Amino acid sequence: MHKALRQRLSNYSLLGVLLSFAIPGMAQELPDDFTQLSLEELMNIKVSLVSRKFERLMEAPAAVYALTGEDIRRSGATSLAEVLRLVPGLQVARIDANKWAVSARGFNNRFANKLLVLIDGRTVYTPAFSGVYWEAQDLLLEDVDRIEVIHGSGATLWGANAVNGIINIITKQAGDTQGVLALGGGGTEERGFGGARYGGRLANGMDYRIFAKYFNRGQLVDTQGRGTDDGWSVVRGGGRLDWETEDGAALTLQGDLFTSVIDQVFTFPALEPPYERIVADDTEFFGGDVVGHYKRKDLALQVYFDWTDRWIKI
Repeated sequence: MHKALRQRLSNYSLLGVLLSFAIPGMAQELPDDFTQLSLEELMNIKVSLVSRKFERLMEAPAAVYALTGEDIRRSGATSLAEVLRLVPGLQVARIDANKWAVSARGFNNRFANKLLVLIDGRTVYTPAFSGVYWEAQDLLLEDVDRIEVIHGSGATLWGANAVNGIINIITKQAGDTQGVLALGGGGTEERGFGGARYGGRLANGMDYRIFAKYFNRGQLVDTQGRGTDDGWSVVRGGGRLDWETEDGAALTLQGDLFTSVIDQVFTFPALEPPYERIVADDTEFFGGDVVGHYKRKDLALQVYFDWTDRWIKI
C-alpha cells in the first residue's frame, strides 16, 4: 500500500547591512591560465571568504583553496559535487547516480551538516537536517567565476554549519557573460544534457543574462550488471541582472527555478525472511531562489529567499 508523503522545506533569510566590507560573491578578475603568472603574482591573488573582504591569498589567516572557472572547464565535471573533487582535503563520495556526501575533516555521510555551503552569499542548507541536498544545487558551470574553500572552522564570521569548513561558490557578473552560449551532448550514463545562455546590455546600462539547462542521467549498474534504479533528470532556468549607477552604487538581482525527478530505492524492515522489503520509487522536487544584493561605498545589503518542495511516494 502506497501513500504520498509531502515534505516542504522553506528557507528565508535577511542578511542585514554589513559595514566596512563587501559581501563575498562579488566577482574578481582572475587569469585563465595560472601557469603564465610569476610567483609574486600568484601570491597576490585575492580571496574574500576568510575575513569577508578581499585580501591576498598568502595573507589570509586560514587554509584556503581556490578553483577558477578555467579549472572547472578543464575538469570535464558536469555537477557541482563533481567539481569539488578537485579541492584537496574535501571528502566527496558519490552514493548513487543522484546523491553525494560532501564534507571536510572526516564525518562524511549523506546527512553531514558541519560544512557551510554558499552560492553567491546564499546559504543553501536544508532545514530538514542543516546539511545540503546536493541533488538540488546545480548551476550552469560555465557561469561559475570561482569556488573558494576554507578548511577549518569559520563560525565566528559565518555562524551555523561552518564547523569543519566553508565552500563559497561565486558566479560571474552578467557583464562577463555577454553573447550566446550553447552546449549539449549525450552518452551511456549521461543520456542527454544541454544548456543555453544569452547575455546582453539594456539601454540604461544594465547587464543581464538568462540561461536554461537540462540533463537526463541513467541509472548506475551493480557488479552483476543489474540496474540500481537511481536515474535522474532536471530542468532548470534563471537569470541575473547587474546595474551600476552613476553615484557608484551597485545592484544585483538573480534567481532560478528548477524541477527534478530522481529514482530511489528504499529498504524497510520486515518480520519475515529476508527481513527486509525493498521498494523502488521516485522523488519529485522543485523549487527556486531569489537573491538581491545592493552595495554602495562601504555599505552592503543582501536579501535572499530559498524554497524547495520534495514529494516522496512510499
